[in-house]
Amino acid sequence: MDLIDRALAEDVGDGDLTTAAVVREGTRARGRIEQRAAGVPAGLGVAEEVFSRVDPGLVWRSYARDGTWREPGVLADVTGDGAAILRGERVALNFLGRLSGIATLTALYVRAVEGTGARILDTRKTTPGMRALEKEAVRAGGGVSHRAGLSDALLVKENHAALAGGVGEAARRALSGAPPGLLVEVECATLDEVRKALEAGVPRLLLDNMSPADLRRAVDLVAGRAELEASGGITLETVRAAAATGVDYVSVGALTHSAPALDVSLLIEPL
Repeated sequence: MDLIDRALAEDVGDGDLTTAAVVREGTRARGRIEQRAAGVPAGLGVAEEVFSRVDPGLVWRSYARDGTWREPGVLADVTGDGAAILRGERVALNFLGRLSGIATLTALYVRAVEGTGARILDTRKTTPGMRALEKEAVRAGGGVSHRAGLSDALLVKENHAALAGGVGEAARRALSGAPPGLLVEVECATLDEVRKALEAGVPRLLLDNMSPADLRRAVDLVAGRAELEASGGITLETVRAAAATGVDYVSVGALTHSAPALDVSLLIEPL
């Protein structure tokens, strides 16, 4: 994976000077990767690939699976050349901590809406170059991926509507110009915009920054004629209130732009 190669090049550069000075050549070791806080691991395969890129002779053993909530404990170990383990340590942990943090936060949101019927969606607010991995981490946490990019669905946002002359006209243009089989969704900030998008025949509406009361009004107005997605400023404290209004989805940008990394570490011992 090019992303791993770039990350290793960024970190190792012209060489690991500290390890070269301190660790004798040929020293064998085992590195134990520990999860230090409860959460959902994600990215174990990426971490394994990091060590494989550093030294194909390193042996990886995993004791956990992506996507399963677990208490602190050992996630994996890697055995072989000690210097190689140290070269891969930080990059592997960076990927693992970041992706596990996304999966953990997603799982907390999914738990918060249990019983409402609503599903948690991610957004395109991802780290440049890491979108595929971050969206995979969302799925590991029980969430659902929205579109991967601009080319696999049509989502008419307020700026599109502004340039098209309003929500109604933008919706009609999107529906007429959409390739067969692709979803068309239109962002609506008011109930009037909901009516206009419905009149155009849009199959999914994004209800932007609406209060729970307005979300309920939108659900009643739509009456099952389109799928509904609540979005905008939703937190763990407010997500259940939004989900309980009867919407089908709640999208949360924080899953990928603000998830704290899960605390993971690597402890090494000579063999």
